[in-house]
Amino acid sequence: MAFGKKKAAVAPKEEAKPQKKEELKDEKGKPLMHVKVYAPFKNYFDEPAYSISAENHTGPFDILPRHHNFMTLMSACEMKIVAPTGDKTIRITRAVMHVKADQVVVFLDV
Repeated sequence: MAFGKKKAAVAPKEEAKPQKKEELKDEKGKPLMHVKVYAPFKNYFDEPAYSISAENHTGPFDILPRHHNFMTLMSACEMKIVAPTGDKTIRITRAVMHVKADQVVVFLDV
């Protein structure tokens, strides 16, 4: 840089703010989570839901919107999904459930 010349002003970089994922809600404002239940060759459920009830080796449990991250091997049971479109019961023999950021994925027959 030559003497006497001023350096051009540079605007400070704005930090990228992490964008908060918009929460799913029904028409009344009740929170929802997206639930997908599938096996290798069949999709059993893929839509928003209010809750899931099932069982693992420690006993019955429920998953609601805003649940902490969670992963479990599911025991043989009847999994009940409560959704705006109506309740659905799916018979489970072997499954893995993964819950993260209001997304629930259940892999059947694994």
